[in-house]
Amino acid sequence: MRMTVIGTGYVGTVHAACMADIGHEVLGVDVDAERVASLTVGHAPLHEEGLDPLLARGVASGRLLFSTSLAEAARFADLHFVCVGTPQRPDGEGCDLRFVDAVVEELGPPLRPGSLVVGKSTVPVGTAARMQRRLAELAPDTEVAWNPEFLREGAAVADTMRPERLVLGTSSAWADELLREVYAPMVRAGVPVFSADPATAELVKVASNAFLATKISFINAMAEVCEAAGADVTVLARAMGADTRIGPRFLEPGLGFGGSCLPKDIRGFAARAEEIGAGRAVAFLHEVERINTRQRTRTVDRARALLGGDFTGRRIGVLGAAFKPGSDDVRDSPALTVAAAVAAEGATVRVHDPQALDNARSVRPELTYVLDVPKACEGADLVLHLTQWPEYRVLSPAALAAVVRTPLILDARNCLDGRAWGAGGWTFHALGRPAPTTGGVS
Repeated sequence: MRMTVIGTGYVGTVHAACMADIGHEVLGVDVDAERVASLTVGHAPLHEEGLDPLLARGVASGRLLFSTSLAEAARFADLHFVCVGTPQRPDGEGCDLRFVDAVVEELGPPLRPGSLVVGKSTVPVGTAARMQRRLAELAPDTEVAWNPEFLREGAAVADTMRPERLVLGTSSAWADELLREVYAPMVRAGVPVFSADPATAELVKVASNAFLATKISFINAMAEVCEAAGADVTVLARAMGADTRIGPRFLEPGLGFGGSCLPKDIRGFAARAEEIGAGRAVAFLHEVERINTRQRTRTVDRARALLGGDFTGRRIGVLGAAFKPGSDDVRDSPALTVAAAVAAEGATVRVHDPQALDNARSVRPELTYVLDVPKACEGADLVLHLTQWPEYRVLSPAALAAVVRTPLILDARNCLDGRAWGAGGWTFHALGRPAPTTGGVS
């Protein structure tokens, strides 16, 4: 099949590369000429496991092309996936749809009759209906559908090629059948397919993200209770997760969520619910966000307390800058927020991250960034573990103890082996666990 992917940010680049890899002819379109030039030679402008080889293969095969022209997109195909950004509005918590609207206005007039425009961006419910009304004026006989993405940064290629489910929000059997053809390899492999109306499809994405955010904030609220009670949240989480009604995933106490999706999406969901008269139904999401934000403050407070109440003149080694492992994304990164807050209180902060240093430097230039862990920790009075990269789990605590001033670590992600660090000579603290009494581990 021939199709276009409009918007080659994170979602669009992955979608275009994967669709070409399963055999479709794909034209990716973006207003950023520099990005298009990079993609044309098979290089992704972001770090995502397995994406560069996929891009290179698609470009080399001739099935994957890129352009800056929406007019060319309209000539190329009658199936168009819209993957542009939908950031938070600068004047409020709602979703900014100006990029979606711009695509409709420019793509609409040259569209051929019988075209299908498929949204993948995360949007407020009702966006597809609004697009349909406008396209009815600009391009009669054009249909709008919604096919939300459920990608995890760091696993987006796998999530596209082997998704847990496909949601097809359409207004006609024709559109549903066409999208099933797009995803034929996945359908044949037994991936569950949910046919819905566009509004339900729009809601599935934001409702899913709201639930995940709630689960994360719940276990972090329990971490705060555990600290007050002298209990261990890691054991609590494992015991809760053993209940099949609850499950262990996302019951991972720590620094909380960040990135470009969960924070923005729960704010946008709550704002849209208010607009349509259902604000009280999702009022709890405001507390979900407050708990998440408080985790960052609590981490800074705990670190300060470990240093006797003052960061002034102290050296802090920071492990992690990306908002999650497997990504170079630092948007709304809890790790960077904590590192910057500590530096603002007078500490000298050195940050290490396997992938995100360039992006972090552009956002927080006041921090010092280094390429290896020992350099980040050299002479440190405290080490903060803030992003759960697998590289940090295999560090040698004894070797690292030799380069710090004080072997003191705060694991804000609760995923390091506290006993191993204690045996390596460290005093080990973690969020949601009591202060160490024996063995140097909390």
